[in-house]
Amino acid sequence: MSGQHMKFRKQQDLDNILAWQPSEVVRLYEPSGFCGHDREGSPVWYHIIRGLDLKGLLLSVSKQELLRFNFWSLELLLRDCEQQSQKLGKKVEKISTVFDFEGLSLRHLWKPGVELVQEFFSALEANYPEILKNLIIVKAPKLFPVAFNLIKPYITEETRRKVLILGGNWKQELLKFISPDQLPVEFGGTMTDPDGNPKCLTKINYGGDVPQHYFLRNHVRVQYDHQATVGRGSSLQVDNEILFPGCVLRWQFASDGGDIGFRVFLKTKMGERQRAAEMTEVLASQRYNAHMVPEDGSLTCTEAGVCECWQGWLLLDLGVGGRCTACIRSHQVGALAPGSRVWQWHPGLVPAQEGEVPGGRPL
Repeated sequence: MSGQHMKFRKQQDLDNILAWQPSEVVRLYEPSGFCGHDREGSPVWYHIIRGLDLKGLLLSVSKQELLRFNFWSLELLLRDCEQQSQKLGKKVEKISTVFDFEGLSLRHLWKPGVELVQEFFSALEANYPEILKNLIIVKAPKLFPVAFNLIKPYITEETRRKVLILGGNWKQELLKFISPDQLPVEFGGTMTDPDGNPKCLTKINYGGDVPQHYFLRNHVRVQYDHQATVGRGSSLQVDNEILFPGCVLRWQFASDGGDIGFRVFLKTKMGERQRAAEMTEVLASQRYNAHMVPEDGSLTCTEAGVCECWQGWLLLDLGVGGRCTACIRSHQVGALAPGSRVWQWHPGLVPAQEGEVPGGRPL
């Protein structure tokens, strides 16, 4: 297991992820599911594109939760592989996937949604290499080549060779890979739910449009203590003293107009200003869609010291009239001591580098 993969597992808390439960909107509207096994005993993971409302999901939960949901699904599938190995007396290490592309439209090519899918496939290739036995595509419309070309750079040549696009007789073709009793009636097999439902809704979620009452941007009203304008390519930093090992560091922020990067370091020298390369990275840099869903995260600190939280800005679309600055309503970063119930919020925000932020000053 490589060092990078170990870092990824720690960052995503994959050793404990099976105890995690996704939020209600993800459980109800993320159109996918595990149903049955292929002819070699591998679990089959279904994705229903027509029921995928990427914009609705990204307005309701963070991008990180949607990625986490897919990592959670992968870990569930890997656990099933272990169980199948014991049951069949042979190694089962790969999964089959079926993508139903009926209903693919331009709304599925919304840029933040495409970037989410690209990020997932990058993580899949880097941390779950060779887990995919095949990617079976059914009911591919004329728009499919456009969608696939957006994802192609993020998958390896080996994975591309596993993509199987079935034609008009796809139900008969699927039976070559999956026996009828393991394939839902909806997909040409004989499997149904206990109540006879041909779609196997107890196993596969078909998604749908996310109701607006789940949208967080217009319903979560947090009183932010501070705000700042950050220039394109610039960053802000917040120092927070961690008095004891076991303290919980928590952050909350939102942005206007575009996504934002965020990461956490532990200073190696107290009382001195340090650059990123001189500090110990505690939380790897990730991009957050904080302009759509306010971010609220935390981590448990294993060492005492000063944690430094960095936030940087990158505009997604700069064109005529595009802004080169953004407002970060980055309001609170604080620590909770072990056994305490009172958060000690940091009093302010300071520029990471002198002169990087136009008019930047402690708030």
